[in-house]
Amino acid sequence: MRLQYIQRFIPATLAMASLLVLSGCDRPSFQDAQGQTLDWSSLRGQWVVVNYWAEWCKPCREEIPELNHLDQSPNVTVLGVNFDGITGEPLRSLADKMQIQFRLLAEDPGPALDWKQPVGLPASFIVTPEGKLLEARFGAQSEAGLRALIEGKGASG
Repeated sequence: MRLQYIQRFIPATLAMASLLVLSGCDRPSFQDAQGQTLDWSSLRGQWVVVNYWAEWCKPCREEIPELNHLDQSPNVTVLGVNFDGITGEPLRSLADKMQIQFRLLAEDPGPALDWKQPVGLPASFIVTPEGKLLEARFGAQSEAGLRALIEGKGASG
């Protein structure tokens, strides 16, 4: 009797656990600097540039106007991640001070998306409209350079 219970219980438990794991794999969500939830799947159909930056990083500061402008494109979303892990009001104040206009995440999406944490800054991860990581770029990026990459791969994916 006990063996039959175990034979039924273990597969059922494994099936439920795998459903829970799989249901979260393709749809992570993240908190932004304003406390709102960003559902990663809501970004499908557009290019996403996830940019890691820090206040002390001069090239990061130099590329902010380029990223602000790129974020105004209808088919591109720029998301910023503070490399130093600053969150809450300090992050919002820093964004104002640095004139960051694109959406900032309060948490690093990298671990949930199986990305390695960048070792240099600035770092920009370019994600296709299908949700696939196309490329990681290091160093200051220009709007023209990122736009050329996107258009070279097809603006719609």
